Amino acid sequence: MKLPMTSDKKINSRYEDAKEIYASYGVDAEKALKALSEIKVSMHCWQGDDVGGFEVGETGLTGGIMATGNYPGKARNADELRRDAEKAFSLIPGTHRFNIHALYLESNGEFIDRDCISPANFSRWVDWAKDLEIGLDFNPTFFSHAKSSSGMTLSSPDKSVRNFWIEHGIRSREVAADFANKLGGACVNNIWVPDGMKDAPADRLGPRERLLESLDEIFKAKVSGNVKDAVEGKLFGIGSEEYVVGSNEFYLAYSLTRKKLVCMDMGHYHPTETIHDKLSALLPFVPELLIHVSRPVRWDSDHVVILNDDLLSLAREIIRTNALGRVYLATDYFDASINRIGAWVIGMRSLLKALLIALLEPADTLRKLELDGKGAEKLALSEELKALPFGSVWDYHCLKQSVPAGSGWIGEMEKYEKEVLTLRK
Repeated sequence: MKLPMTSDKKINSRYEDAKEIYASYGVDAEKALKALSEIKVSMHCWQGDDVGGFEVGETGLTGGIMATGNYPGKARNADELRRDAEKAFSLIPGTHRFNIHALYLESNGEFIDRDCISPANFSRWVDWAKDLEIGLDFNPTFFSHAKSSSGMTLSSPDKSVRNFWIEHGIRSREVAADFANKLGGACVNNIWVPDGMKDAPADRLGPRERLLESLDEIFKAKVSGNVKDAVEGKLFGIGSEEYVVGSNEFYLAYSLTRKKLVCMDMGHYHPTETIHDKLSALLPFVPELLIHVSRPVRWDSDHVVILNDDLLSLAREIIRTNALGRVYLATDYFDASINRIGAWVIGMRSLLKALLIALLEPADTLRKLELDGKGAEKLALSEELKALPFGSVWDYHCLKQSVPAGSGWIGEMEKYEKEVLTLRK
């Protein structure tokens, strides 16, 4: 597909014009770009292979997770996934992170159950991250396993099942600590379990008491690295429509009392709820939190993130609350119906664009208008800001970060599909 290309000279010229326009509103475009260049989003590995993973003897997706579509070219092993991720990173401005689930271990063809994983099973991921000079984050995998088939893991009434998953959680934290120690900085280790029931339970409290006990047991073990433990709630899932043990309320209470990060996933609330309002409600009480950036359509459908109102509202709240240093951002979606590298890049670039728009906003002016009771003026200015040339600033950012500006990256995606992805059978 032939798309228009903009010369470097035009990009620079348009940026100078845009910079002047933003300056007239009291906004420093250079300062905004500097802040944007320092943001590190954790890109999720599971988009690249439809949440399949590389375990020996895998059982297929369970736990309310569904990757729809069968677009050709998905990664069949870790080497292919790493290669695909590198391609995606080459089309995304900035230096970011990679987020790995436990089922993406490498075991040289040997079956290693989840209660036996170790840092050695992820050593090639660490070597790869060192080469790219990026950080890694981690997630224990409590789904798609024989011992999760009942719909209960850490809250199971079967103590042997609980113990298995507790051990998996402990070992996952050890992997996360290894990532932090070998790559420097922090590693976010996020726990989400699919536990729940399709229909009304006779006992709602018991499973939650068991989940509480299991989580405490996991976190009791000390780890040597800078691990940021997070817990993630959910409203409902496929097979847990009536009751989710680890609800958002449960994990909010857990995070506050146990001093863990609470993870807010954009798709894990009621379809009419958005999380941007929740950010300012939590920040007075927590030092940091984790946000999973997704796009639900009618339910937690994990559509590819796009530059829509929900994303813009979230980005504005992060910037307006000065929370950039307190919020860990990670993408979380999986679409098997389109080119998977494209899905990664669309989502990551959309999130970064939203953050740029927020950084280019004259927030102090809007706040003053609000404090002065000038509601019409505030609303009018908010609407006028939508027409300002943020795209010219974005293209300049891409140029300076040595990635394709505008739609230029689409041809790179198509070339990679033709030369690499279509050859996979």
